[in-house]
Amino acid sequence: MSDLSAFPITRRWPAAHPDRIQLYSLPTPNGVKVSIMLEETGLAYEPHTINIGQNETWGPEFLSLNPNGKIPAIIDPDGPGGKAIGLFESGAILLYLAEKTGKFLPTDPVARIETIQWVFFQMAAVGPMFGQLGFFHKFAGREWEDKRPLERYRAESHRLIRVLETRLADRAFIMGDDYTIADMSLLGWVRNLVGFYGAGDLVAYGELKAVPAWLERCLARPAVQRGLEIPKRP
Repeated sequence: MSDLSAFPITRRWPAAHPDRIQLYSLPTPNGVKVSIMLEETGLAYEPHTINIGQNETWGPEFLSLNPNGKIPAIIDPDGPGGKAIGLFESGAILLYLAEKTGKFLPTDPVARIETIQWVFFQMAAVGPMFGQLGFFHKFAGREWEDKRPLERYRAESHRLIRVLETRLADRAFIMGDDYTIADMSLLGWVRNLVGFYGAGDLVAYGELKAVPAWLERCLARPAVQRGLEIPKRP
């Protein structure tokens, strides 16, 4: 049996199956990237619900694994060289799991780098901008009298989603015919933008054709449907 005692987080969220990948997450756009990838690859894993509403990410146990205090994070008991490894940052976890399994990341060097480029596009642009737009449109930021932040994030989100529209104009998925970690990285954010955040009108989502069709293709995948609900919310 794998020994995960070196990871303090396991004292707060004990592993019932320490031989499996341990997932510490919640079904947010960042969280579902990893649960979807785990479902797509078929890797054995054990999910642990991290209650953001109760600030569990800021407890010492979670911070011992993810010093950034954000979901998701994982422990893989069978990491490189057979040694356990803990990882945080969703994009890095996607890349790690793709390398581990040889799935959803092209082997061709040029296509591989291009795929990683689009994962970084989500991490550096789409995620932060869509998240801030959600804050100022749906959450506490909507109460701010100064609407300049909302307009700034609306305009940038409008631009970014049209970057995706251009990319997907003649492609089924971000990399063409093949569904990759680039799609997994982006789909949760687009879904939340028009669904949970209710900000579709702000970015004129109804004018788009390629992005909605791409999102529908992604959401039709059984592993995506499962991953969107893992872990269960508290």
